[in-house]
Amino acid sequence: MDCRTFYGPPRSTSSTIALLPADPCDSEVEELSDPDDGDNEDFVPPRSIDLPPPSKKLRNRNRLVEVSSDLNQTPSPPAKSRKTRKTKKTKWVKKDIPIFTLPEPVFELPELVQTPFQYFKKLFTDQMIVHITEHTNLYSVQQTGTSINTTAAEIEVFLSVLLYMGVFEFPSLEDYWACESRFPPVADTMSVKRFKVLRRYVHFNDNFQMEGCPDRFHKIRPLFDMFREQCLLIPPTNKQSVDEVMVAYKGTRAGKLRQYIQNKPDKWGFKIFCRGSYSGIIHDFILYQGATTFFNIQEEEHAHLGLEDLLLGAKVVSILCNTIVHKEATVVFYDNFFTSFNLVKTLHTNLGLRSVGTVRVNRTGGATLMSDKEMVKRGRGVVDFCSSEGVVAVKWFDNKCVTLLSNAYGVEPLSSVKRYTKEAQQKVDVPCPSIVLAYNQAMGGIDLSDMLVHLYKTPMKSRRWYLPLFGYIIDVSIVNAWLIYKRDCSILKQKPMPLKKFRLSVAATLKGADKVPARAGRPPGAKHKPQVRRPNPRVLHPTQEVRYDGVGHWPTFGTQRGRCNLCKSGVSRWRCSKCGDGKLFLCLNNKKQCFVAYHQR
Repeated sequence: MDCRTFYGPPRSTSSTIALLPADPCDSEVEELSDPDDGDNEDFVPPRSIDLPPPSKKLRNRNRLVEVSSDLNQTPSPPAKSRKTRKTKKTKWVKKDIPIFTLPEPVFELPELVQTPFQYFKKLFTDQMIVHITEHTNLYSVQQTGTSINTTAAEIEVFLSVLLYMGVFEFPSLEDYWACESRFPPVADTMSVKRFKVLRRYVHFNDNFQMEGCPDRFHKIRPLFDMFREQCLLIPPTNKQSVDEVMVAYKGTRAGKLRQYIQNKPDKWGFKIFCRGSYSGIIHDFILYQGATTFFNIQEEEHAHLGLEDLLLGAKVVSILCNTIVHKEATVVFYDNFFTSFNLVKTLHTNLGLRSVGTVRVNRTGGATLMSDKEMVKRGRGVVDFCSSEGVVAVKWFDNKCVTLLSNAYGVEPLSSVKRYTKEAQQKVDVPCPSIVLAYNQAMGGIDLSDMLVHLYKTPMKSRRWYLPLFGYIIDVSIVNAWLIYKRDCSILKQKPMPLKKFRLSVAATLKGADKVPARAGRPPGAKHKPQVRRPNPRVLHPTQEVRYDGVGHWPTFGTQRGRCNLCKSGVSRWRCSKCGDGKLFLCLNNKKQCFVAYHQR
C-alpha cells in the first residue's frame, strides 16, 4: 500500500488560515489536493486513522472562516460586549435629602353626627342590595327551576342576622334558634329554614354569561366593584399605606386562588392588596389572581404608569396609587415586598408621588451602605445613608439591621427611642432617623383595619368559595363606616360609641326600619320560664330610623302596667307592637296622646 494512501494527503505546514466563502460553488480557493489525483474524478480520499487530539496550543491554530463572495457587502457590526450591555450604574453620594413637608389634612365640617345606619348605607348602598336580590332570585331559578322570591327588605333582614352573628358567636347556626340557647334578636327576626334558604342561594353574578371571562373572581366581582366605587369617595388622609390582606378560606374548590402567607392571622385564604389611610380606612384594593390580576388595565393606563419593566409588587403599588386624588400632597408607605429603587423613581416621575418603604438588599439600586457585621460591632443606633437622584437609602441598626428607601424623608432630624439594655438593666435612648419614625406612624393602617375586622367577623364558612369574600365586604363596610363616624365625632368634639354598639345599632336598624313586625307571641315549642322581677328594669329604646319610619306601629294592650315613657305622669297598659318589646308603655287617654307623639319627630 502506498504511504500517501495510508496516511492521507500531507498537511500544510503554513500557518495561514483557509477562507471558505458562503457559497461553495463560487469557491476561488486553490485546490489543495495532490496534482496526481486531479486526473481521477472518482478519487475518494480514504479515512485517516484516529489520532489523538491536538494540544490546546495547536487546537485553534488553523481555523476555517466563512466569508461572503460579495466583496461589496458591508460587514455586520461587531456584537456588543457584556460591559456595554450593562446599564449605567447609579452614583451614590454621602448626602441626605431635605424632609418633605406635608400639609395638614382638612376635612369638610359635618353639620351633625349621623346615625350608624346612615354611615353604613354610604358604603353598602341600596344598589348593592338590589343587585344581590336580583341575582339571588336568578340563581335559585337556574338551580331549582323556581324562584325563592326574596326582596330587598328581606336581604336587609338577612344582613342584620349576619351582623348579630358576628358579635354573638355560637358554635353552630342552629343554636340561635334552639330552645336551650335561643337568641331572640335572631330567632324573632327570621326562621332558621328561611335563613338557610337565603344563605344557600345568595348570589352576585350570572354564571351563564361568564364563559371565557379572564376574571377568576367573576362570581363576586360586581359587588366588589360597587363597593370599591364607594370607598374611593371617602376623603383620604395625606399618608397612605399599601399592604396585603388575607381573607380566610381553607377549602380546595377555589383552586389556585387560595394563597398562603405565614405571618398573617389567617395564613390560608384569598390575597387582597389594599391601600388605606393610617387611620385604618380602606380606600382601594386589588384582588390577586395570579397572571390575570391586571386583566382590566387598559393599554393607555399601562403605558402611562410604565408597568412594562416593573415587578408584581411595583405594579400593584402603581395601580393603587393612580386613584389618589391629591398626589402631590400625599406620601405612600409600603413594605419590602413592594419596594425597589425603580418603583420610588417611577412613582415620582409618572404620578408625582413621594414614597417610603423598607427594602431588600438586592433592590436598593446598588446603594453603598455599611455591612451588617460592621454595624453590629458599632452597636445599637448606628445609621448609615447615601443618596442618588433625589432618593435616599438609610440603614439603621436596632435589634436588627433595616434598610429603607425614600424621597420624602431622610435621616435628619435625628430623634431618640427607648430601648432596654441588659448591661444597664434599664431603658436608654437610642438615636433614630426621622424616616423610621415616619414609617412606623403611617404603615399600620391596613393592619389596623384587619384587626378591627377580626374583632367581630361575619361567619361565612361555606363550600362556595366566594361567600367569605362577601362576608369581608360586610365587615369592611362596618369598619370603614365606624372610622368615618369617629372622625366626624372628633371634629364636632363628641364622644363616639364603640365598634360593637355601632355594629349592633346597624343590625337593629336593618331589621326594623320600614318593615312590618313579625307576629306577636311566643314561638311554638318554647318552654315557659317564670319571670324574675328586677328592680327598675331598663327600657329598650329603638333606634331613630325604627321609631320614626311610620310603618307597623300599633298599640297593643297587655296585662302588665307601667309608667308612660313620654309624660312620666300617666300609668298605662298600652305599648307599641314594634318598638316597645314589652317594656315601653305609652298613654292613650284623651288628654295626652303619648303614643302618637312618641312616633313623631
